[in-house]
Amino acid sequence: MTESSKLSYIDTGKGNKTLLFIHGFCGSLEYWNDIVSKLKDEYRIVAVDLRGHGESEPIDASFSIEDMANDVASVLEELEIDQVYMFGHSLGGYITLAFADRFPGKLSGFSLVHSTALPDDEAGKEGRLKSIETIEAKGVPDFIDGLVPKLFAHSDDTRIEPMKEIGYKTSESGAIGSLHAMRNRVDRNHVLKTTKLPVLLIAGEHDKVIPAEKTFSVKGNHIQEITLEGCGHMSMQESPRRLVEEIRQFVDTN
Repeated sequence: MTESSKLSYIDTGKGNKTLLFIHGFCGSLEYWNDIVSKLKDEYRIVAVDLRGHGESEPIDASFSIEDMANDVASVLEELEIDQVYMFGHSLGGYITLAFADRFPGKLSGFSLVHSTALPDDEAGKEGRLKSIETIEAKGVPDFIDGLVPKLFAHSDDTRIEPMKEIGYKTSESGAIGSLHAMRNRVDRNHVLKTTKLPVLLIAGEHDKVIPAEKTFSVKGNHIQEITLEGCGHMSMQESPRRLVEEIRQFVDTN
């Protein structure tokens, strides 16, 4: 693992096309391990740890989704990579949209994986504040214990405990800062509507966090919609082979 000025990341694989993966809230690049192992013989792969997540340093100051997109841009600049296909899971999808809004020339295409271009509604904003209160009162591990089971379609999924272990690495400032950033994010449906880039929208049939109708908020000839059967919010864990198939098809046909 390498560290840029702000983010830790991996840079592996080989190929003419580069794929960049951004994990979700209280995750890390380890979320993508199975996906990376299946794709690295065909493509160059970059995956990052977001601010305060995984091996990246915590940042005490407040920050926005746009700041997090700038972090990713800094990694690409450091690696001297001109263009990537970007795949953002949940929070990573919000960052991907901000990146597409600011740096469209750096993208060959992008994908929202269990994410949405919609902003938080009032109930969602209230939920972010309650999450912050829980973290401040009980700490990150207690919050993770409540969060991670909700990400999976089945509460007895054997991958829940390993994902909790990843979540425990999230710093308190990283988690709280990200919750504020998500709560304050803007509507980016205009990015999906106006982009000239190919877009892949992936939803989980049983996603309890972001239902398919929120993922599929914009239609267009440049947009491909995929619903993964039997999946919750974590297809990179729940159905990695199917997700790899969709990623490979999207990249190779665009």
